[in-house]
Amino acid sequence: MTAAGEHAPARKITVFGREFTMPRSRALRIVIGIVLILGGILGFLPILGFWMIPIGLLVLSYEFALVRRHRRRLVVWWERRRRPD
Repeated sequence: MTAAGEHAPARKITVFGREFTMPRSRALRIVIGIVLILGGILGFLPILGFWMIPIGLLVLSYEFALVRRHRRRLVVWWERRRRPD
């Protein structure tokens, strides 16, 4: 928060072309990421799915440098793979 009382802009993530606004609270973003990963581990159950693991890692990548580094490497690898030679 700045001296003027303005709030920092909300973080947004894009998944499959859709943009989602993340909560402003860092702790809440971390909890959401962990819950998504844990729910993804139980992907064999109805409603929960293995799709939750990469989404949880994406959410956590905005908070932790180690996860962010791996996400960037994956994006670079994917873009190089898609680029026509």
